[in-house]
Amino acid sequence: MDLRLFWLALGTFAVGTGAFVIASLLPALSADLEVAVSQGGMLVLAFAVAYAVGTPILSALTGGFTRRPVLVVAMAIYGLANVASGLAPSYEVLMATRVIMAAASGLYAATAQGTAVLLSTPQTRTRAIAVIVGGTTLSVALGAPIGAIIANVMDWRAALITIGLVSLAVALALQVMLPDNLDGTKLSLRSRLLVVTRPGIGRALLVSVFILAGAFAVYTYVAVLAGEIGMGQTLVPVLLLAFGAGAFVGNYLCGILADKFGAARTVRWVIVVTTVIMLAFPLEAYLLPAGVAGWALIATMALWGVVGWGFPPAQGSHIVSLAPEAAPLTLALNASAIYLGVALGSGLGGAYLTIGSVKDLGIIAAILGIVSLAIHLTGRARPVVAAA
Repeated sequence: MDLRLFWLALGTFAVGTGAFVIASLLPALSADLEVAVSQGGMLVLAFAVAYAVGTPILSALTGGFTRRPVLVVAMAIYGLANVASGLAPSYEVLMATRVIMAAASGLYAATAQGTAVLLSTPQTRTRAIAVIVGGTTLSVALGAPIGAIIANVMDWRAALITIGLVSLAVALALQVMLPDNLDGTKLSLRSRLLVVTRPGIGRALLVSVFILAGAFAVYTYVAVLAGEIGMGQTLVPVLLLAFGAGAFVGNYLCGILADKFGAARTVRWVIVVTTVIMLAFPLEAYLLPAGVAGWALIATMALWGVVGWGFPPAQGSHIVSLAPEAAPLTLALNASAIYLGVALGSGLGGAYLTIGSVKDLGIIAAILGIVSLAIHLTGRARPVVAAA
């Protein structure tokens, strides 16, 4: 395995920490800025929309540049935006800095995955993607819990500023450690978006949208759910740590399974099992006593991490197999699809909280999972190349 992949993964670790820690900060953040939790959740939606829309546009604008400066500049802007978020005097300013963070992180993540494909062979492609996604899973396993601990000890602003400072250090490391001879591919935005019309690509992207929508209908408000079932906020880092530990294992195992048994088959089973797990959240919240429900929630989050985080590397490999020569383009579009799903899920979850209970969000997630599975199954009759 090319060791340069691990430096790219260090960047996705920084990006992922900023994206995932927000769920644990939401109750304190909303109270401090004097907004409803559902309105605080719109920060996740705005981040996701900016990520989804900005990624293909910025990828097109920077496509002809050498990869190292694109990665370094994107990471530096992301770091500065995090610091600005921690210093934001109002909800509106925080919203603006989150949008800038999203655009920078989307460009970084898409460029990093495309660069990983350039540094790998067809036989090691899924594992290369898994290393990059592994930076994100490590951010879930360690970054988000550490951010939550910082927020508990100090406040949510200190957590964001710390992430910003770490990101600036990562930008410097990337400048020093990455080679400067990896060329990009200059294509217009129209050419990049036309990749969607290739057989199977549009369907696969919709699968990403709906499975992530289900996930973030729950994950965005998991700290709120923890409080609702009687779990103290001091245990939220433990909750995130359980999810992250499972994610770290799942990302690694499913990368191997996808290479061995086929990415499309792995995606299918991940969707099925994840959908079942989503139904456990409302069952635990309504049927178990407070003391037991908290520990059950931690166990369910760990299991969800193992299964759910098998999706990104397997889906990435499946999408690449549908059009191998266009891998950087399809991976960038998949990143946009993932964050459209994040926006859809957090938006639906926030909207539901204005009329219903956070305990019900797992049901919404399961419905979205069923939609994702139905879309995925409509493509089973189409042959895919062996690498899938």
